[in-house]
Amino acid sequence: MAKSKQATLQSIADDLGLHVSTVARVLNGMRQGERAASGATAERIRKRAAEVNYRPNPHAASLRTRRTNLIGVLVPRLSDVVLATVYEGIESAASARGLTAFVANTQDEPADQRKRIEMMLDRRVDGLILGDARADDHTVLEELRRREVPFVLVNRSVAGYPAATCDNYLGGRLAAEHLLELGHRDVGVIAGLAHASTGIDRPAGFVDRYREAGIEVPSYNIVFSGLDSHGGHYAADRLLAGSTPPTALFAVNDFAAIGAAGAIRNHGLRVGEDVSLIGFNNIALTAELHVPLTSIESHAFDMGRDAVQLLTEALAGQDPDQLRTTPVLVARESTRAA
Repeated sequence: MAKSKQATLQSIADDLGLHVSTVARVLNGMRQGERAASGATAERIRKRAAEVNYRPNPHAASLRTRRTNLIGVLVPRLSDVVLATVYEGIESAASARGLTAFVANTQDEPADQRKRIEMMLDRRVDGLILGDARADDHTVLEELRRREVPFVLVNRSVAGYPAATCDNYLGGRLAAEHLLELGHRDVGVIAGLAHASTGIDRPAGFVDRYREAGIEVPSYNIVFSGLDSHGGHYAADRLLAGSTPPTALFAVNDFAAIGAAGAIRNHGLRVGEDVSLIGFNNIALTAELHVPLTSIESHAFDMGRDAVQLLTEALAGQDPDQLRTTPVLVARESTRAA
């Protein structure tokens, strides 16, 4: 049995006795200056396209428009729940705009980042969304700008480049405000990665709010570590090992906070009772812990959608700036009065 031929713009035009350009305007969308088909004609074209199961040819479309409708997304690791949620937002917003997103992991390594970027550019992506920008090295971003590659940052920010993030500085202030209201003066910060804006802005907001209250958070009570549970456990262990351990800990990531909870227990202390604990991002797991975790909601899904909005502006030749979600403190049993 012969395989049926795939419907094309030309075959639909022949079926309806129309010029192929008329069919193309209806099914592919009009370009500026083109004349629209009448309502009745457009309806005939769409009906016939549905009958013959017409599907546009993306390769042919890309040759006509020099656009592939592909966007590349780089993240340190998609196993991170927050980054996975950010990517869900990216995919949702991209799909709504007729774009296709695909993601690659860089393990937060600059060499891997460069390889993944070149791989994506070889696949002729229209633009990039970078979730692994480093505050200590702008080389890659400067190169992309010189090459006129449209790109935006997400989750992390770097001054001078368009980014969709949470207002991380405000989030740190909210955590400090909460602990101050509970009477905690001796506090520690599990600061995350020193090269990431999240590890800079969140601790800065926290420390500045304490300073405004007349309390200086000593540098030895600010520990940088990995953003996973192992890193949080390590940092909390160091903070609690001193002669005057803090009565409260602020971790800039929920998984680091979960690791810190393990360290608190290992020191014979109780989360909430002896040591208050705050995380950041408010992942779903935080509400289900043995002692539910107070956390700062960062709206990760919305960050992903904002990133696509900014990239769309860049692709249209505009100069996008910054979009920040507004953090919200979600208080639970892990924080109590000092």
